[in-house]
Amino acid sequence: MYRSFFSILFLFVCTVASAQVDTTKPHSISAIKPLQRQLRFGIDLSRPVMNILVNNRHSYEFIVDYNLPKDLYLVLEGGFGGSDIDYPDLKYTSTNAFIKLGVDRSMLQRMFPEDWDLLFVGARYGLGFVNRKEATFTTNDQFWGSTTGIVPGDNMTAHWAELTAGIRVELFKGLFTGYTIRGKFLINQGPFRELPPAYISGYGKGEKNTVFDFNFYLQYAIRWPSKP
Repeated sequence: MYRSFFSILFLFVCTVASAQVDTTKPHSISAIKPLQRQLRFGIDLSRPVMNILVNNRHSYEFIVDYNLPKDLYLVLEGGFGGSDIDYPDLKYTSTNAFIKLGVDRSMLQRMFPEDWDLLFVGARYGLGFVNRKEATFTTNDQFWGSTTGIVPGDNMTAHWAELTAGIRVELFKGLFTGYTIRGKFLINQGPFRELPPAYISGYGKGEKNTVFDFNFYLQYAIRWPSKP
């Protein structure tokens, strides 16, 4: 499933990028540079909605990005959240905070200096600090009957990598909206083999080594003149 998704995404991005190149002109419009620098702050609007729809987990995510030369954007993301498991045979809670650092590369050539819309691909490194509280469990056996036990709490660190793609559109001056789709790959699987957190904010299900995710952002940009 993931291979097919990223293959289609790759072909789509390549097609759009190729369509933007006009080789008949002596000067490519990609040479157009912005007259300003830009720093954007944003919040993921999809997470509060998911917090309502899925009542055993919660997450809040934020994003900051800064434009670099050559249509690159330095991206910093962060947030916090957790999950509450309350089944008849298993009960525990977990909380975590996370931070992600990476870059996005615009695949759209700039039409004019004030053009800040972008279709992008990118990559992230994610780091999450997870606290799983003490868990209680109950097992049922026909011979031994019901047995109750406790799994001690644990502090874990999650490392993961991401491949990203998405769009940003400027609705009004400085106000952006857009989405990011992500494929996430857990790097350190060892600490999560025994009773992993049901949900890690910023990553996803703790028992999954590969996760697909989606964010929908509202962002506001601060701009200032660019030095020659």
